[in-house]
Amino acid sequence: MDASLSQASILVVDDDSRSLFALQELLQSETQKVVLAHSGEEALQCVSKEDFAAILLDARMPGVDGFETARLIRERERSRYTPIIFLTGAYEDVHSVFRGYEAGAVDYIVKPLVPEILKSKLSVFVELFNKNAVLIREIAERKRAEEHLRKSEENLRALAAHLQSVREEEWTRIAREIHDELGQSLTGLKMDLTWMANRLPGDQRVLAEKAKSMSGLIDDTIQSVRKIASRLRPGVLDNLGLTAAIGWQAGDFRKRTGIRCKVSPPSDTLTLDRERSTAAFRIFQELLTNVARHAGATRVDVALQVESGALVLTVEDNGRGIAESAIYDPKSLGLLGVRERVLPFGGAIEIAGAQGKGTKVRVSIPLGLK
Repeated sequence: MDASLSQASILVVDDDSRSLFALQELLQSETQKVVLAHSGEEALQCVSKEDFAAILLDARMPGVDGFETARLIRERERSRYTPIIFLTGAYEDVHSVFRGYEAGAVDYIVKPLVPEILKSKLSVFVELFNKNAVLIREIAERKRAEEHLRKSEENLRALAAHLQSVREEEWTRIAREIHDELGQSLTGLKMDLTWMANRLPGDQRVLAEKAKSMSGLIDDTIQSVRKIASRLRPGVLDNLGLTAAIGWQAGDFRKRTGIRCKVSPPSDTLTLDRERSTAAFRIFQELLTNVARHAGATRVDVALQVESGALVLTVEDNGRGIAESAIYDPKSLGLLGVRERVLPFGGAIEIAGAQGKGTKVRVSIPLGLK
């Protein structure tokens, strides 16, 4: 135990100096300190400066007596729950005892004191005080650890968001370079090949067939380049907006998987910043990927709308239905990625699945409009 917690304090209040010093000699030890107060006023000053394991309070004192002192001690936040033991003479009547309990006493000890009984009773309160001090320290340490963990999580999320933003910018740059540079080069190569093929002599059938084959290969390569560029960063997202990009992605998904995909667009034109548009589109891509991999569905219904100042994307399939255990499984990286994408905007994701009846995912992203 720390040194700060190893010595509990006991406040002794009595107008008789001889009784004070006798109690100090009796109770003072290496594990507990005795603080003396000669009046109720002095006792109130002590409890405002220090926490005590227990207070021994003489019931009869001039000025502010023990009963009033106990009441005032109980009214203060710092000493509200400090145990008060009244010291009283054998001549005290029952009414005085009741009055002491009403003032907040936990026990009565009649003078002359029996040292063993007094020490035994105080030891209980001292032990409770020390345990409470340890508990307070542990709670404070836990709060500090939780705060440190919270800040670490915030830093990690900020870093993840930054890395995601950098990744999107890099994908956009690569997609543009692939589309512009490689696409233009292939187009130029196709034009040159066509020029050469048109100038071949009529008897060069083998070369003409080869040129035709090469032209077809170039066309296929151009299509592959366009697909790769679109998957990195679809130009329709930047040029026509999120609604058009969702429709394009749904069509591409239907072609690749054979799963019907119906999109219900918003009634009004969406006005979104680049970050929210990108997050919503990537979330949609991830949800379609999950459907293709795990759902065993034949139909997907997609709705895009604005509700209460938030963009709401709903994706519902008719597949086998996600198990509740899989919703929060840390190994479900796709869903984890979806949650991380909505967090920077203060968004939310709701997932519901019924066995044999499909899965419904509702993603909400605040628009941040003023």
